[in-house]
Amino acid sequence: MERIPFGAAPGGQPVEVYTLTNKRGVEARVTNYGGIILSLRVPDRDGRFDDVVLGYDSLAGYLAESPYFGALIGRYGNRIARGRFTLDGKQYTLATNNGVNHLHGGLKGFDKVVWTAEPFENEQGMGLVLTYVSPDGEEGYPGTLTARVTYTLTGDDELVFDYHATTDKATPVNLTQHSYFNLAGDGKGDILGHVVTFNADRFVPIDPTSIPLGELRDVTGTPFDFRRPTAIGARIRQDDEQLRNGLGYDHSLVLDKGGKAGALTLAAHVLEPTTGRVMEIHTTEPGMQFYSGNFLDGSLKGKKGAVYHHRYGFAMETQHLPDSPNQPGFPSTILRPGEYYRSRSVYRFSVSGA
Repeated sequence: MERIPFGAAPGGQPVEVYTLTNKRGVEARVTNYGGIILSLRVPDRDGRFDDVVLGYDSLAGYLAESPYFGALIGRYGNRIARGRFTLDGKQYTLATNNGVNHLHGGLKGFDKVVWTAEPFENEQGMGLVLTYVSPDGEEGYPGTLTARVTYTLTGDDELVFDYHATTDKATPVNLTQHSYFNLAGDGKGDILGHVVTFNADRFVPIDPTSIPLGELRDVTGTPFDFRRPTAIGARIRQDDEQLRNGLGYDHSLVLDKGGKAGALTLAAHVLEPTTGRVMEIHTTEPGMQFYSGNFLDGSLKGKKGAVYHHRYGFAMETQHLPDSPNQPGFPSTILRPGEYYRSRSVYRFSVSGA
């Protein structure tokens, strides 16, 4: 495992990059700043390797402006309405950093802190154990939260994310990973031709500020029905209120767990037809946020000068549902003292038509 300096965070803490490589040549570069996956090189059907995640060449890019490229998200992935929630009779106020709402942990979420990183190797592969202690009151959240996230690159071309957390006060927790993918290669066109299949028969409809309406809607007859292989771009331009509200796909899917809540089950299958690259996602989480890169507009220049135009990357963030602290009908995201937060997501890479 290679470990090299990557500059310093605004507080002066040293930032490093760790390069994980398996015997097949798959390579992931990860930094302890925000747990960011800087690059991920996987082969196509002809054995050619390419980087399939968006990002920057230097730390300066992530510090200047980044729409959460590759980042570890917390305390709460996704949105909390108006930055407020009530827990055990007390109202808490969070930063509003997404219009009137709170997004991805606030002004300085887990994506903008330096994590303690411990590299390891075992029979499964190699990886990093990332640890961060979020103090009581950080970004408005109650309780001191100790978070530990393990990234493992296996010999079977899997990236495994194991999330753990404990707290000394009741607090919402919803950790996730926010890599933007383009399986054709970083900067190589839009992602509308990627063919996706989701194991989800319901989705979470949202209002124009991307806050859930409170219902779980059947995907049948909607642009959100990806139960059979369908290109991302097949229906993205339909005249649909939900697509207008999200400016495309920016919605949580309710995964079909087959009555096995908390079990590791299939969430998504993604095929990029021109390269044959396949990504399959399994998770213990009840939902997955599907985002089609709607806010990429050509203003960001990434690795090797790549310009990130509209929909040049997609994100599939395994997580609990948005605004759950204010939605009593959604699965709870409240972690209490003495309880143990545990979640696992597996991203498996392969090729089709080799």
